[in-house]
Amino acid sequence: MNMDQARLNMIEQQIRPWNVGDASVLKLLSEVKREDFVPLAQKSLAYAGLGIALPGGQQMLEPIQEARLLQDLAAKPHETVLEIGTGSGFMAALLARCAQRVVTLEIVPELVTLARDNLRAAGIQNVEVRQGDGAKAAPTEGTYDAIVLSGSVAEIPMSLLCMLKVGGRLSAIVGDEPVMRATTVTRTSGTAFQTVQGWDTVAPRLRNFAEPERFKF
Repeated sequence: MNMDQARLNMIEQQIRPWNVGDASVLKLLSEVKREDFVPLAQKSLAYAGLGIALPGGQQMLEPIQEARLLQDLAAKPHETVLEIGTGSGFMAALLARCAQRVVTLEIVPELVTLARDNLRAAGIQNVEVRQGDGAKAAPTEGTYDAIVLSGSVAEIPMSLLCMLKVGGRLSAIVGDEPVMRATTVTRTSGTAFQTVQGWDTVAPRLRNFAEPERFKF
């Protein structure tokens, strides 16, 4: 299988038509080899428009979701970025090319090892993969210029928003099936936040984030 052609087809047939027009994002997707972050048995699916199963019952986001989140976050070269949900390390690899430093949290030990190995093999040195529960991350661990959630949550916890620096952004897929919404929250002051909701999608849940009580009859 010609992976270079498959990567080009993904960009031209999936990514561009889904309103990803940022030239820097398209360039990243052409340069960072997604097949190097996909389990060996599924390499042929690396550029297919679907989520890919990972160890520990986890799943990579679809390529279009990764691209849109990357575009929404708009990480800058001087920034430090936090990712929740490392998975195979692919999103961290993309972020590493945009930002000065990336810290990424993964709850599944097997995926921590996989992501570290994948990032090391790709020669990426500005990513720190930590084993930890992103749902329990707190401001005491530091603040960030940008935060991205590589999976969906029912709602964004205030504990994560408080980890943003003033002017910082958090991008996530928020809501419940059948429709979730991409949401970007910007911290405008010490106590104020501005929320923008964009595109609709559905993504697998991140572990341990709170699920609001459902109304029962």
